[in-house]
Amino acid sequence: MNIRIIAFPQIKIATLEHLGPKETLPDSVATFRAWRKASGLSPVASKRTFGVAISDPEKTKPEAFRYDICSEVVADVPENDFGVVNRFIPASRCAQTRHIGSHDTLARTVYQFTRGWFPGSGEHSGDFPLFFEYINVADDMPEDHRITDIYLPLKPKAAA
Repeated sequence: MNIRIIAFPQIKIATLEHLGPKETLPDSVATFRAWRKASGLSPVASKRTFGVAISDPEKTKPEAFRYDICSEVVADVPENDFGVVNRFIPASRCAQTRHIGSHDTLARTVYQFTRGWFPGSGEHSGDFPLFFEYINVADDMPEDHRITDIYLPLKPKAAA
């Protein structure tokens, strides 16, 4: 597993909060995609796509599972019927790794990262949840070619 420590810049995002069983997440993703197309504020071709793992579906009751579906925006998101609001991914020091392949196997990479590498890294988790950047989000992208960057925010290193 290749892991880099990077400085992630603050990014203004449009966010749709998914709350409920992970099996219904695709419905929320469809709503968010519809907002992107209707609003024109975050074109898929030119703006980054993110997901913020507010809770772990393996450790959370299905009705309490929360995952924020997000995309980069420059302008403020006006009130809308989709439930999309403005938020930020804060600037932070992050550990980053890359998953290539189906989103169905993404959890395996996340657990290798967070349960394998992280405990022995000497690092401490930051104040923002683990998040994902979906590098290629085209509907016709073959599953085995999907690229997802995984970011784990870290506490700042103390100055020497």
